[in-house]
Amino acid sequence: MLHRFQTGKSFPLFTWSQITKKKYINMKIKLLSRNPDDYVRETKKDIHKAPRNFDPSLHPFEAPREYVRALNATKLERVFAKPFIGDLNGHKDVISCMRKHPTSISTLLSGSYDGEVRVWNLINRHCITNIQAHTGIVNGLCVHPSGQQFFTCGMDKTIKQWNLNSDGKVDEEAVNTILGKTLFHSMDHHWQDDLLATCGEQVDIWDAMRAEPIRTFTWGVDSIQSVKFNPVEHHLLGATACDRSIMLYDMRGTAPLRKVLLKLKSNALAWNPMEPFIFTVANEDYNLYTFDMRNLRKPVNIHADHVDAVIDVDYSPTGREFVSAGWDKCVRIFPCHSGHSREIYHTKRMQRVQHVQWSLDNKYILSASDEMNIRVWKANASEKLGPLRPREKAAFNYNEKLKERFGHHPELKRIARHRHLPKAVYKARIEQRTMKDAQLRKEKNRRIHSKPEESVGIRDKSVLNVQE
Repeated sequence: MLHRFQTGKSFPLFTWSQITKKKYINMKIKLLSRNPDDYVRETKKDIHKAPRNFDPSLHPFEAPREYVRALNATKLERVFAKPFIGDLNGHKDVISCMRKHPTSISTLLSGSYDGEVRVWNLINRHCITNIQAHTGIVNGLCVHPSGQQFFTCGMDKTIKQWNLNSDGKVDEEAVNTILGKTLFHSMDHHWQDDLLATCGEQVDIWDAMRAEPIRTFTWGVDSIQSVKFNPVEHHLLGATACDRSIMLYDMRGTAPLRKVLLKLKSNALAWNPMEPFIFTVANEDYNLYTFDMRNLRKPVNIHADHVDAVIDVDYSPTGREFVSAGWDKCVRIFPCHSGHSREIYHTKRMQRVQHVQWSLDNKYILSASDEMNIRVWKANASEKLGPLRPREKAAFNYNEKLKERFGHHPELKRIARHRHLPKAVYKARIEQRTMKDAQLRKEKNRRIHSKPEESVGIRDKSVLNVQE
């Protein structure tokens, strides 16, 4: 039998006996070798991958074909958009506060108006421990950065410290109790040190081992509603007060830094975890305002879509988005640089949403509403839960790039933005749009018939006064 081997040079035909002679034993032979994983699909071995040539001259209809794929991907995204995962049912009264665990993603703490504090397991969606912490409303709740302790404050003017083990179990008796002189409305824990911040008639900085505050800040305000430590610049605090003001504090100083006065009261404040000077407040005028603390004369952005007062706000761990809770019984997700929400979550039974939290893995959103229920939502409504196969992950990334490339087309934009709204929200939105159009028309006429230096923008009119 004759064999032929190609080595880069032309050789005549040889028999096997001639090849095995010493003359040809050390001859180098070049062979083609291929890995089956490069051209065989992992599920069906009989289907071979087709190599793709990216030369645009060979694909004259590439753009129309990819536009259809982007359109189908956008439609399928809305078909599979099912954000609701489950609820945590067990509280016997309205939920007054809620905090996520700093080291355990699957642990959540919540307090209610009847003085009860519950520790939840989000994986199994059941209560691990419930304790009677206070005799009245639990106004504030915060967790130590180590996750081994948490603190509560209530209507009984006390601050209590509790031990929390890794299983979520809590001792029945408090480790430490501090009796305050005034009523506490909210509290927050320092991101590194063993320090607490409480607010009421004033802002107090506490050491857990002392019975008196180590520092007190006042600025002529009757009642301060909320206080938050900055997650990056740990010595900075932000607070909202009932006199429509937003106040900034520095623990290294003896006096508050700045005070911003808005038209209506702000209910909550959240710092951007990736940009230390950026914070967002939830306001009573149906809007959220994003400020840069280096220039408080006007907000960086105004986020409008709620049709009632905004109660709470919380940033995602990436700092690119934040979630808000509204008195209009809806939860909205905003990109931090956009003036309108990209998503709205609602159910028939959900009442006024009081608190929201964004999980530390950037996957889930937690909301607490007036009907004594905590709901768990997906941060991305159409995201598939669980592990993804390599083909699924590649298809998902390809579809995302297609939607990003053709997202400006009117048809894709219309499908991607369409949402089914509750009837009350839909009617209120139409009414507010009519009022806003009238205001814009009036402002346009005023600008036409006035001097150029007298015209003021919407952002400039949001801030009434800044005190330093």
